[in-house]
Amino acid sequence: MSIAEILIKAAAFAAIIVLGYLLRRKGFFKQEDFYILSKIVLKITLPAAIVYNFSNMKLDVSMLSICFFGLAGGVLLMGTTWIFNIGKSKERKAFDLLNVAGYNIGNFAMPFIQSFLGPVGLAATSLFDAGNSIICLGGAYSAAMAAMKSGGRRSVKELVMPLVKSVPFDTYIIMTALTLLGIRLPRIAVSFAQTIGGANAFMALLMVGVGFKLSLKKDKLAAIFRILSIRYGISLALALLWYHFTPFALEIRQAFVLLAFSPIASAAPAYSGELNMDIGLSSAINSLSIIISILSMTAVLVIML
Repeated sequence: MSIAEILIKAAAFAAIIVLGYLLRRKGFFKQEDFYILSKIVLKITLPAAIVYNFSNMKLDVSMLSICFFGLAGGVLLMGTTWIFNIGKSKERKAFDLLNVAGYNIGNFAMPFIQSFLGPVGLAATSLFDAGNSIICLGGAYSAAMAAMKSGGRRSVKELVMPLVKSVPFDTYIIMTALTLLGIRLPRIAVSFAQTIGGANAFMALLMVGVGFKLSLKKDKLAAIFRILSIRYGISLALALLWYHFTPFALEIRQAFVLLAFSPIASAAPAYSGELNMDIGLSSAINSLSIIISILSMTAVLVIML
Protein backbone atom coordinates (compact mmCIF):
# COMPACT_ATOMS: atom_id res chain seq x y z
CA MET A 1 0.00 0.00 0.00
CA SER A 2 1.40 3.39 -0.98
CA ILE A 3 1.89 6.29 1.41
CA ALA A 4 -0.78 8.26 -0.45
CA GLU A 5 -3.34 5.45 0.03
CA ILE A 6 -2.56 5.23 3.74
CA LEU A 7 -2.89 8.99 4.22
CA ILE A 8 -6.14 9.11 2.24
CA LYS A 9 -7.69 6.31 4.30
CA ALA A 10 -6.49 7.83 7.58
CA ALA A 11 -7.85 11.21 6.51
CA ALA A 12 -11.20 9.55 5.74
CA PHE A 13 -11.31 8.05 9.25
CA ALA A 14 -10.51 11.43 10.79
CA ALA A 15 -13.18 13.04 8.61
CA ILE A 16 -15.83 10.63 9.94
CA ILE A 17 -14.89 11.58 13.51
CA VAL A 18 -15.06 15.28 12.61
CA LEU A 19 -18.44 14.66 10.93
CA GLY A 20 -19.84 13.12 14.10
CA TYR A 21 -18.51 16.01 16.18
CA LEU A 22 -19.95 18.67 13.84
CA LEU A 23 -23.32 16.95 13.61
CA ARG A 24 -23.55 16.97 17.41
CA ARG A 25 -22.54 20.64 17.56
CA LYS A 26 -25.21 21.50 14.98
CA GLY A 27 -27.88 19.63 16.93
CA PHE A 28 -28.32 16.71 14.53
CA PHE A 29 -27.13 14.43 17.35
CA LYS A 30 -27.74 15.06 21.04
CA GLN A 31 -25.19 14.10 23.68
CA GLU A 32 -27.38 11.20 24.80
CA ASP A 33 -27.31 9.82 21.24
CA PHE A 34 -23.74 8.78 21.94
CA TYR A 35 -25.05 6.00 24.18
CA ILE A 36 -27.44 4.79 21.48
CA LEU A 37 -24.62 4.67 18.92
CA SER A 38 -22.44 2.94 21.49
CA LYS A 39 -25.04 0.20 21.96
CA ILE A 40 -25.33 -0.30 18.19
CA VAL A 41 -21.55 -0.63 17.86
CA LEU A 42 -20.88 -2.79 20.91
CA LYS A 43 -23.91 -5.06 20.60
CA ILE A 44 -24.42 -5.30 16.82
CA THR A 45 -21.78 -4.10 14.33
CA LEU A 46 -18.62 -4.99 16.30
CA PRO A 47 -19.76 -8.55 17.18
CA ALA A 48 -20.77 -9.03 13.53
CA ALA A 49 -17.33 -7.86 12.37
CA ILE A 50 -15.70 -10.30 14.81
CA VAL A 51 -17.84 -13.19 13.55
CA TYR A 52 -16.98 -12.45 9.93
CA ASN A 53 -13.26 -11.99 10.61
CA PHE A 54 -12.96 -15.29 12.49
CA SER A 55 -15.00 -17.08 9.82
CA ASN A 56 -12.32 -16.32 7.24
CA MET A 57 -9.24 -17.60 9.00
CA LYS A 58 -7.59 -20.60 10.57
CA LEU A 59 -6.57 -20.10 14.20
CA ASP A 60 -3.52 -21.80 15.64
CA VAL A 61 -3.61 -22.68 19.34
CA SER A 62 -0.35 -20.77 19.82
CA MET A 63 -2.18 -17.56 18.92
CA LEU A 64 -4.16 -17.74 22.16
CA SER A 65 -1.08 -16.32 23.88
CA ILE A 66 -1.94 -13.01 22.19
CA CYS A 67 -4.62 -12.52 24.89
CA PHE A 68 -1.77 -12.19 27.37
CA PHE A 69 -0.33 -9.21 25.51
CA GLY A 70 -3.58 -7.26 25.85
CA LEU A 71 -3.62 -7.95 29.58
CA ALA A 72 0.12 -7.35 30.05
CA GLY A 73 -0.01 -3.97 28.31
CA GLY A 74 -2.63 -2.71 30.76
CA VAL A 75 -0.80 -4.13 33.78
CA LEU A 76 2.45 -2.45 32.69
CA LEU A 77 0.68 0.90 32.24
CA MET A 78 -0.87 0.69 35.70
CA GLY A 79 2.38 -0.47 37.30
CA THR A 80 4.33 2.42 35.77
CA THR A 81 1.64 4.87 36.82
CA TRP A 82 1.72 3.55 40.38
CA ILE A 83 5.49 4.10 40.53
CA PHE A 84 5.18 7.66 39.21
CA ASN A 85 2.59 8.38 41.91
CA ILE A 86 4.52 7.10 44.92
CA GLY A 87 4.14 9.68 47.67
CA LYS A 88 1.30 11.47 45.87
CA SER A 89 -2.30 11.82 47.09
CA LYS A 90 -4.58 8.80 46.88
CA GLU A 91 -7.01 10.81 44.71
CA ARG A 92 -4.34 11.59 42.13
CA LYS A 93 -3.07 8.01 42.16
CA ALA A 94 -6.57 6.59 41.66
CA PHE A 95 -7.40 9.04 38.85
CA ASP A 96 -4.16 8.33 36.98
CA LEU A 97 -4.56 4.55 37.29
CA LEU A 98 -8.07 4.67 35.89
CA ASN A 99 -7.31 7.08 33.05
CA VAL A 100 -4.02 5.70 31.74
CA ALA A 101 -4.76 2.00 31.22
CA GLY A 102 -6.80 0.02 28.73
CA TYR A 103 -7.03 0.25 24.94
CA ASN A 104 -9.96 1.55 22.90
CA ILE A 105 -9.96 -1.28 20.39
CA GLY A 106 -13.54 -2.07 19.41
CA ASN A 107 -14.51 1.56 18.81
CA PHE A 108 -11.24 2.78 17.31
CA ALA A 109 -8.34 0.41 16.65
CA MET A 110 -10.53 -2.29 15.10
CA PRO A 111 -11.82 -0.01 12.30
CA PHE A 112 -8.25 1.09 11.55
CA ILE A 113 -6.89 -2.44 11.43
CA GLN A 114 -9.98 -3.64 9.56
CA SER A 115 -9.00 -1.39 6.63
CA PHE A 116 -5.23 -1.88 6.59
CA LEU A 117 -4.51 -5.47 7.65
CA GLY A 118 -5.93 -8.85 6.65
CA PRO A 119 -7.90 -11.50 8.57
CA VAL A 120 -4.85 -12.64 10.56
CA GLY A 121 -4.21 -9.13 11.86
CA LEU A 122 -7.89 -8.76 12.73
CA ALA A 123 -7.96 -12.09 14.57
CA ALA A 124 -4.88 -11.01 16.54
CA THR A 125 -6.66 -7.76 17.38
CA SER A 126 -9.69 -9.67 18.66
CA LEU A 127 -7.57 -11.94 20.84
CA PHE A 128 -5.59 -8.96 22.15
CA ASP A 129 -8.86 -7.23 23.06
CA ALA A 130 -10.02 -10.28 25.01
CA GLY A 131 -7.10 -9.76 27.40
CA ASN A 132 -7.50 -6.00 27.26
CA SER A 133 -11.15 -6.31 28.31
CA ILE A 134 -10.06 -7.55 31.73
CA ILE A 135 -8.35 -4.20 32.28
CA CYS A 136 -11.04 -2.03 30.68
CA LEU A 137 -14.04 -3.70 32.28
CA GLY A 138 -12.82 -4.17 35.83
CA GLY A 139 -9.07 -4.21 36.34
CA ALA A 140 -8.36 -0.48 36.15
CA TYR A 141 -11.52 0.34 38.09
CA SER A 142 -10.56 -2.06 40.87
CA ALA A 143 -7.02 -0.65 41.02
CA ALA A 144 -8.43 2.88 41.32
CA MET A 145 -10.79 1.79 44.10
CA ALA A 146 -7.91 0.13 45.95
CA ALA A 147 -5.84 3.32 45.65
CA MET A 148 -8.70 5.39 47.06
CA LYS A 149 -9.50 2.76 49.69
CA SER A 150 -13.17 3.49 49.21
CA GLY A 151 -15.41 0.48 49.05
CA GLY A 152 -12.59 -2.00 49.50
CA ARG A 153 -11.78 -4.75 47.06
CA ARG A 154 -14.30 -5.92 44.53
CA SER A 155 -15.45 -9.51 44.65
CA VAL A 156 -14.58 -11.99 41.93
CA LYS A 157 -18.22 -11.91 40.81
CA GLU A 158 -18.11 -8.11 40.42
CA LEU A 159 -14.99 -8.43 38.26
CA VAL A 160 -16.29 -11.30 36.12
CA MET A 161 -19.89 -10.21 35.49
CA PRO A 162 -19.04 -7.16 33.30
CA LEU A 163 -17.00 -9.48 31.08
CA VAL A 164 -19.76 -12.08 30.89
CA LYS A 165 -22.29 -9.38 29.97
CA SER A 166 -20.00 -7.90 27.30
CA VAL A 167 -21.30 -8.97 23.86
CA PRO A 168 -17.94 -8.40 22.08
CA PHE A 169 -16.07 -10.39 24.75
CA ASP A 170 -18.57 -13.26 24.54
CA THR A 171 -18.29 -13.18 20.75
CA TYR A 172 -14.49 -13.39 20.99
CA ILE A 173 -14.72 -16.45 23.23
CA ILE A 174 -17.36 -18.26 21.15
CA MET A 175 -15.70 -17.61 17.78
CA THR A 176 -12.26 -18.53 19.13
CA ALA A 177 -13.61 -21.85 20.40
CA LEU A 178 -15.46 -22.59 17.14
CA THR A 179 -12.42 -21.71 15.03
CA LEU A 180 -10.09 -23.89 17.13
CA LEU A 181 -12.55 -26.78 16.84
CA GLY A 182 -12.79 -26.31 13.09
CA ILE A 183 -16.54 -25.61 13.24
CA ARG A 184 -17.70 -23.24 10.50
CA LEU A 185 -20.88 -21.20 10.55
CA PRO A 186 -23.39 -21.58 7.68
CA ARG A 187 -22.59 -19.39 4.67
CA ILE A 188 -25.80 -17.41 5.13
CA ALA A 189 -24.78 -16.54 8.70
CA VAL A 190 -21.32 -15.44 7.56
CA SER A 191 -22.85 -13.33 4.78
CA PHE A 192 -25.24 -11.74 7.27
CA ALA A 193 -22.33 -10.94 9.61
CA GLN A 194 -20.30 -9.53 6.73
CA THR A 195 -23.07 -7.11 5.76
CA ILE A 196 -23.58 -5.81 9.29
CA GLY A 197 -19.89 -5.90 10.21
CA GLY A 198 -19.05 -3.82 7.16
CA ALA A 199 -20.75 -0.89 8.87
CA ASN A 200 -18.62 -1.19 12.03
CA ALA A 201 -15.82 1.14 10.96
CA PHE A 202 -18.19 3.97 10.04
CA MET A 203 -20.47 3.56 13.08
CA ALA A 204 -17.60 3.28 15.55
CA LEU A 205 -15.78 6.36 14.25
CA LEU A 206 -19.01 8.38 14.00
CA MET A 207 -19.72 7.45 17.63
CA VAL A 208 -16.27 8.65 18.66
CA GLY A 209 -16.96 11.99 17.00
CA VAL A 210 -20.36 12.39 18.65
CA GLY A 211 -18.80 11.74 22.06
CA PHE A 212 -15.72 13.91 21.46
CA LYS A 213 -15.16 16.53 24.20
CA LEU A 214 -12.16 18.78 24.59
CA SER A 215 -11.99 21.40 27.34
CA LEU A 216 -8.43 22.48 28.15
CA LYS A 217 -8.17 24.51 31.35
CA LYS A 218 -4.79 25.83 32.43
CA ASP A 219 -4.99 24.28 35.88
CA LYS A 220 -5.56 20.84 34.28
CA LEU A 221 -2.71 20.92 31.77
CA ALA A 222 -0.15 19.37 34.15
CA ALA A 223 -2.38 16.33 34.80
CA ILE A 224 -3.14 15.95 31.09
CA PHE A 225 0.55 16.11 30.16
CA ARG A 226 1.51 13.69 32.95
CA ILE A 227 -0.99 11.00 32.01
CA LEU A 228 -0.51 11.23 28.24
CA SER A 229 3.28 11.22 28.63
CA ILE A 230 3.14 7.98 30.62
CA ARG A 231 0.63 6.48 28.23
CA TYR A 232 2.45 7.15 24.98
CA GLY A 233 5.93 6.67 26.41
CA ILE A 234 4.93 3.12 27.35
CA SER A 235 3.14 2.76 24.00
CA LEU A 236 6.35 3.49 22.10
CA ALA A 237 8.35 1.05 24.22
CA LEU A 238 5.77 -1.71 23.80
CA ALA A 239 5.46 -1.12 20.04
CA LEU A 240 9.21 -1.54 19.58
CA LEU A 241 9.36 -4.54 21.90
CA TRP A 242 6.41 -6.35 20.36
CA TYR A 243 7.42 -5.67 16.77
CA HIS A 244 11.09 -6.68 17.06
CA PHE A 245 11.08 -9.36 19.77
CA THR A 246 7.88 -11.41 19.50
CA PRO A 247 7.85 -14.67 17.49
CA PHE A 248 4.68 -13.97 15.51
CA ALA A 249 4.09 -13.45 11.79
CA LEU A 250 4.67 -9.98 10.37
CA GLU A 251 0.95 -9.12 10.09
CA ILE A 252 0.39 -9.92 13.77
CA ARG A 253 3.39 -7.82 14.83
CA GLN A 254 2.09 -4.95 12.70
CA ALA A 255 -1.25 -5.25 14.50
CA PHE A 256 0.60 -5.14 17.83
CA VAL A 257 2.21 -1.82 16.91
CA LEU A 258 -1.13 -0.27 15.97
CA LEU A 259 -2.73 -1.64 19.14
CA ALA A 260 0.04 -0.20 21.31
CA PHE A 261 -0.78 3.28 19.98
CA SER A 262 -4.58 2.94 20.22
CA PRO A 263 -6.41 5.49 22.43
CA ILE A 264 -7.18 5.20 26.11
CA ALA A 265 -10.20 3.03 26.91
CA SER A 266 -13.48 4.84 26.24
CA ALA A 267 -14.90 3.54 29.54
CA ALA A 268 -12.46 5.66 31.58
CA PRO A 269 -14.64 8.82 31.79
CA ALA A 270 -17.70 6.78 32.79
CA TYR A 271 -15.79 4.99 35.54
CA SER A 272 -14.26 8.30 36.65
CA GLY A 273 -17.76 9.70 37.13
CA GLU A 274 -18.79 6.60 39.07
CA LEU A 275 -15.94 7.23 41.52
CA ASN A 276 -16.76 10.96 41.78
CA MET A 277 -13.60 11.99 39.95
CA ASP A 278 -13.14 14.89 37.52
CA ILE A 279 -15.21 13.76 34.50
CA GLY A 280 -14.28 16.86 32.47
CA LEU A 281 -10.57 16.18 32.90
CA SER A 282 -11.03 12.49 32.09
CA SER A 283 -13.02 13.35 28.93
CA ALA A 284 -10.35 15.84 27.82
CA ILE A 285 -7.60 13.25 28.28
CA ASN A 286 -9.65 10.65 26.42
CA SER A 287 -10.37 12.99 23.51
CA LEU A 288 -6.75 14.13 23.23
CA SER A 289 -5.63 10.51 23.18
CA ILE A 290 -7.85 9.99 20.12
CA ILE A 291 -6.09 12.83 18.28
CA ILE A 292 -2.64 11.55 19.28
CA SER A 293 -3.55 8.00 18.26
CA ILE A 294 -4.82 9.04 14.84
CA LEU A 295 -1.50 10.75 14.15
CA SER A 296 0.60 7.97 15.73
CA MET A 297 -1.19 5.07 14.02
CA THR A 298 -1.05 6.83 10.65
CA ALA A 299 2.68 7.47 11.10
CA VAL A 300 3.48 3.85 11.96
CA LEU A 301 1.35 2.61 9.06
CA VAL A 302 3.42 4.77 6.69
CA ILE A 303 6.58 3.29 8.20
CA MET A 304 5.44 -0.37 8.26
CA LEU A 305 3.44 -0.78 5.05
